Amino acid sequence: MRNLLTQIQIAPEGGFTGVGNRALANPGSGTTAIGIFSNFISTIVGVMTIVAIVWAVITIITGAISIISSGGDKQALETARKKIISGIIGLIIVILALIIIGLVGYLFGIDDILNLPALFGQIT
Repeated sequence: MRNLLTQIQIAPEGGFTGVGNRALANPGSGTTAIGIFSNFISTIVGVMTIVAIVWAVITIITGAISIISSGGDKQALETARKKIISGIIGLIIVILALIIIGLVGYLFGIDDILNLPALFGQIT
């Protein structure tokens, strides 16, 4: 009687498929909900990292352009200097965050901590 709930077939025979003809239509190896979720989170983290790095570089470049175009104005020069320092600090924070996440994964014995599909594969 207790095993009746485990015998219920919830998913269709071939597993779930998404709509359209892109990545969610046939998620490949991530056909389970955990696989799809971990691929999604991994993609979000990757995109956020790239956006943060690009934003820091753009901030540094605009600060450098502001220094060049300041024309000796001390207020504009100070504002541009603060912009460059903010961009460098942001870039350092992004790099340190990736290093710290990798270090925590190494200390806990999780080699692929930034590779969430492999991490969830070890859990299940």
